[in-house]
Amino acid sequence: MQIRKGDIVGRKSYGKDILFKVSNIVKRTDEDIAILEGITKRIEADSKISDLEIIPKKIIKEKIKKLNEHIEKKIHVTEKRYTDEIKTGKILHLDGDKKYSEKSYYYYQKMGLNAIVKNIPEYKQPKVIKHLLEIYKPDILVITGHDGMLRRGTRYHDIYNYRNSRYFIETVKQAREFDKKEGGNLVIFAGACQSYFEALISAGANFASSPARILIDFLDPLIVAQKIATTERYKYITIDDIAYELRDGKDGVSGIGAKGKLSKM
Repeated sequence: MQIRKGDIVGRKSYGKDILFKVSNIVKRTDEDIAILEGITKRIEADSKISDLEIIPKKIIKEKIKKLNEHIEKKIHVTEKRYTDEIKTGKILHLDGDKKYSEKSYYYYQKMGLNAIVKNIPEYKQPKVIKHLLEIYKPDILVITGHDGMLRRGTRYHDIYNYRNSRYFIETVKQAREFDKKEGGNLVIFAGACQSYFEALISAGANFASSPARILIDFLDPLIVAQKIATTERYKYITIDDIAYELRDGKDGVSGIGAKGKLSKM
């Protein structure tokens, strides 16, 4: 069966462990290469067409249902409502994936948080961040989407060994440049699956993924943002205060910490 853009596929050499959407097909003289975006994981990869297999609709529905149940379970456990006397931190969330943007907005709304979510491709995020910060003036910025290492297990400190980390890093730098003029109070989470953690922190992120270069959980960036938004301003949040709520703890996310953004009117 011919593989086309938009198909949901799995990589045979990986046991079809992750569902991917074919976002693009690159023509080659020997064999075409498919650019892949994770359906339930924040990862981007590529593959020879011959290594791909179209996934049956039943399996796709089951995987997506499992992700949705995971989100609903987290909402059920931690859902809160805030009174008019309490003001949670304002979140601006940039996500390179449309479906993840929609799920993120749903989560924030269910949690009663003040959040704006924008679906912006990773490569465009550095170009628009200052304008968005000027418009929305958030307390917390989340920069995420898809990422991944081109070659795992090597070249950890080579920016060109990461698919989208350079865009996240530049977005963080642009945000920090803007924030300095505004008082320097912005809290930033940045990164996705296998992102260049050290460079993101050096660029100015308070929290980032992924120290162990693993596939982070979809909810990880949202949980970090939520924790900061609902913690009093006089309290300082470290990764130790959040790690137990993250699927893979400090292997998936770490950072230097930040003050909370909740205030009482």
